[in-house]
Amino acid sequence: MIYLLSAIVVLGLLIFVHELGHFIFAKFFGVGVEKFSLGFGPKIVGKIVGETEYLISAFPLGGYVKMVGESPDAEISQDDIGRSFMGKHPLKRIVIVAAGPLFNLFFALFLFIVVYMIGVPAATTRIGEVLPGKPAALAGLLAQDLVRSVNGKPVTRWDEFAGIIAASKGAQLEISVQRGDSAITFRMIPETKEGKNLFGEKIFYPVIGVQAAAEMVTDRYSPVQAVVKGCQQTWKVISLTLLSIVKLIERVVPLDTVGGPIMIAKMAGEQASAGGVNFLAFMALLSINLGILNLLPVPILDGGHLFFYFWEFLFRKPVSMRAREMAQQVGLALLIGLMVLAFYNDFVRYSKDIVKYFNDIVRYIVRQG
Repeated sequence: MIYLLSAIVVLGLLIFVHELGHFIFAKFFGVGVEKFSLGFGPKIVGKIVGETEYLISAFPLGGYVKMVGESPDAEISQDDIGRSFMGKHPLKRIVIVAAGPLFNLFFALFLFIVVYMIGVPAATTRIGEVLPGKPAALAGLLAQDLVRSVNGKPVTRWDEFAGIIAASKGAQLEISVQRGDSAITFRMIPETKEGKNLFGEKIFYPVIGVQAAAEMVTDRYSPVQAVVKGCQQTWKVISLTLLSIVKLIERVVPLDTVGGPIMIAKMAGEQASAGGVNFLAFMALLSINLGILNLLPVPILDGGHLFFYFWEFLFRKPVSMRAREMAQQVGLALLIGLMVLAFYNDFVRYSKDIVKYFNDIVRYIVRQG
């Protein structure tokens, strides 16, 4: 149940933020908004406020803002031409369409800022294990040594320590540690190890043969520091997301890694169980993915519409209806194919869990009967 509730909270909030971006800028530029819906399909509940009907619809895997005169061939009255979407300057339409994905990116930034202000767990530089026969062991490092500096640069967290080793490219390291009341300095040359990166590609990286101790602290940041850290983390995730898309197209990342709503629900439940900070960070990650995905130049998605409106702005004439319809059909086919792939991967990945879930439901119904 926690998986389902967590997924509803995550997807519902991210869809709301996305559609809110479209809605706010549509209103700002004087475009009439007929409907604001969380979800697609049949209406579950709705309320009309002013000219807009606010809806919760049956299928929660998306949402929409229906604007007056949104389609180029829409029939609108003479009075509504001035407040129609297609009646606005292309730059205004570009801002309205781009606002949805950008709101997702800014929402992720906000979440990361909150995470850094609440506090993130971090490992100290306490060494938990020294692997025998490796450079650290040969130099004399011992378990429970506390690393204080590397090549004269102070370090207090394990990721800083590991980052300097990774950036050394195998050059000699001078590592200073605290052992009891003594400060001791060791020199060693890392060895090169073969492994795989995040995308499964073969890489070679320097190691000295130490592992972190289970000594954790919570790092909390001031609002200003949290903004800086949040911007850095948001950009890092955006870059990684874009690189992942490129690797997926290049087939470096296999297609069976694509996940759908079942995977999102499972991950959301796991992160919610792990604590509020993990849950907020996961939501930020998903918000960035949603924003980037919608900016891709694929018809049907926001990025496809942006392409059409940029074309109109640059060449002073709209894309023909025939070209637009053909592009949207291709985009729809691509989107459906991606959804089918995601659902198939989810089913294969979690088929045992799905069967168990339905068996539990059947047993519950039988017991109630």
